[in-house]
Amino acid sequence: MSSDQQYPYGNGYEYQDPNVAQTWEGQTWDTQYQPAVQPTAPVQAAPAADTAYLPAQGAPAPGSYPLPPEAPYDTPTTHLRPVAPEPAPVPASGEPRYSAPTTSGHVRMTDAQRARAEGRSPIIEPGMQPAVLTAALGGLLAAGAALGPYGLLVPLVLLQAVTAAGWFRLNGMWPARQGIALAFAGGLTADVALLAAGKEHAPAAILGTLGVWVLLVLVLQLRSHAGSDERQYGLMATVASSALAVLAAGHLAAASDAVVVGGLAVAVTVVARALPLPGAVTLVVALLAAAGAGVAAGGMTGIGAQGALLGLGTGVCALVGHRVASYDYPSRFVHMTAGVALPLAAAAPAVYVLGRALA
Repeated sequence: MSSDQQYPYGNGYEYQDPNVAQTWEGQTWDTQYQPAVQPTAPVQAAPAADTAYLPAQGAPAPGSYPLPPEAPYDTPTTHLRPVAPEPAPVPASGEPRYSAPTTSGHVRMTDAQRARAEGRSPIIEPGMQPAVLTAALGGLLAAGAALGPYGLLVPLVLLQAVTAAGWFRLNGMWPARQGIALAFAGGLTADVALLAAGKEHAPAAILGTLGVWVLLVLVLQLRSHAGSDERQYGLMATVASSALAVLAAGHLAAASDAVVVGGLAVAVTVVARALPLPGAVTLVVALLAAAGAGVAAGGMTGIGAQGALLGLGTGVCALVGHRVASYDYPSRFVHMTAGVALPLAAAAPAVYVLGRALA
C-alpha cells in the first residue's frame, strides 16, 4: 500500500521496503528520529465512499509498516504555528508596565496616548515660568502703549513672531519655516496697514490683510507637491497662525488706555492661574485678579472703574489662550512660545472692542 493511502494528509514521511535505503520527503527539523520498522498484516483497502476524494492509486504494496508517532505540539516543525509569548507579569510596586522592545516597526506610544490609556489627563499647563514671561510681555505692551503707537510696535512684533512659531509647534509641525515666516509676514503687513490707515480704519485694515493672507496661503498650498493630507494640515495650521498674528495687531488698533489696562490684566491673570492651587480655585482667583487689575489700571488712565469690565473680558480671553497652549502633552518649546503668546494674542480682540466701548 502506498504512503498516500496510509497517511492521506501528507506529513512528509514515506517508507519503502526494508531492503531499500530509507528516504525522507518534505521539511522537518528532527533528523535523529529513526522509526523501528516491523512487518504487519496487510491493511485492507478503505471503502470507496471513504476514499472517493483520493487520487487513484495502484495495487497495495506487499507488506505495510506502521507510521511513526505524531510529533507533540511543542516539537518545532514547519507545520505548526508558533506559540505566542505570555505577557510579562505586572510589577507589585504598581509602576506602569511597558511592552518588550520589538523590531516589527511599531510606532512608539506618545506620552498623551499613554496618559489616556492609564486614565490620566493629557493636559499639562505651561506653569509659572511661561506665565512670568507672559506678564513681562504684557507689561511691555502696556508701557509701549503709554509711549505711543511706535513704542507699542516693538513688543507687538515680538508677540506676533512668538505666536506664529508657537502655533506651528503646538500642532506638531516642526520645522515649518515657510509657514512661520508667512504667518509672521501677515502680522507685519497688518501693522503697516494700521499705521498707514489710522485707527479709525482699523477694521478694514485688519480684515483686508486677513482676507489677502488667507488667499495667498491657499494658493501656495495648492502649488505644493506634498501629499493631500500634508497639504491640508499645512493649510489649516498656516491659516490659523496667520489669523492669530493678524488679530494680535488689534493691540495697535485699540485705544492706548485700553491696551494699558488689557496688558496688565492679562499679566495678572496668567500668573494667578499658574499658582499651585486646585484648578477651580485658580480659575476664580485669576478672574478676580483680572478684574482687580482692570480697576487699578483704569484708575491710572481715563477709563476709571469701567476698567473692571475690560480687565475681566481680557482675562477670560487670556484664559482661553492659556488653555489652548496646554493641549495634549505639549513640549517645553510649546510652553515657552505658544504658552507665552497665546494669552496676549487671544486678548487683542477684547482689548479693541471693549476699549472702544468703554474708553
